[in-house]
Amino acid sequence: MCGRMVLTLPHEAMVNLFGATPGNDLPEVPDYNICPTDRVHVVSAQDGVRRLGAMRWGFLPHWYKAMNGGPLLINARGETIAEKPAFRAAVRLRRCIVPASGFYEWTKDEAGNRLPWYITRADGSPMAMAAVWQGWGEDDPVNTCAVVTTGANAAMSAIHHRMPVILEPEDWALWLGEAGHGAAPLMTAPPDEALTWHRVDPAVNSNRAEGPELIEPLEEAGI
Repeated sequence: MCGRMVLTLPHEAMVNLFGATPGNDLPEVPDYNICPTDRVHVVSAQDGVRRLGAMRWGFLPHWYKAMNGGPLLINARGETIAEKPAFRAAVRLRRCIVPASGFYEWTKDEAGNRLPWYITRADGSPMAMAAVWQGWGEDDPVNTCAVVTTGANAAMSAIHHRMPVILEPEDWALWLGEAGHGAAPLMTAPPDEALTWHRVDPAVNSNRAEGPELIEPLEEAGI
């Protein structure tokens, strides 16, 4: 799964990376502790134009009567996304990309303490997480999104059994619908060597924690 992420890339760098037109309401960066229901950066495409905008992380199906009208849908399982009523239209028509520098995942020690890990791309490049989006509400519509996940690769499974779908640059156009709609083959785990990770301070267990020290490695930790 993906339940917390980091983004340190400046807006101009994201605009250049994705060839997107920026919105005027982008969240501030860097952010070392992006949490569910926060506004996140999202790349979408419409009429041949890519846009970098902001959406609420937490997908709201159209039938929710209120933002808390059902489960908080921050992730969508790639294996069943085309079948689930909440996501099946979005995965056909409203695919998007959530840029990230990395994301957090947790293991537990023998005493049950939650041990946080920070996961990044091994080559140091930004992540492009596959996602879907949905507009919600009539009077003042809110765009909302969920990150698509898949089963973890063998290496990542030492930390968690799920992971976000991470798209390579050559696949961005297909996922965004610019090169057709058959994106199902993209919803797979990256190769084992694609990611790297290290233990970080448990301070990040709090969704109020901030600052670059949250992603600094703990030297004594390892898997």
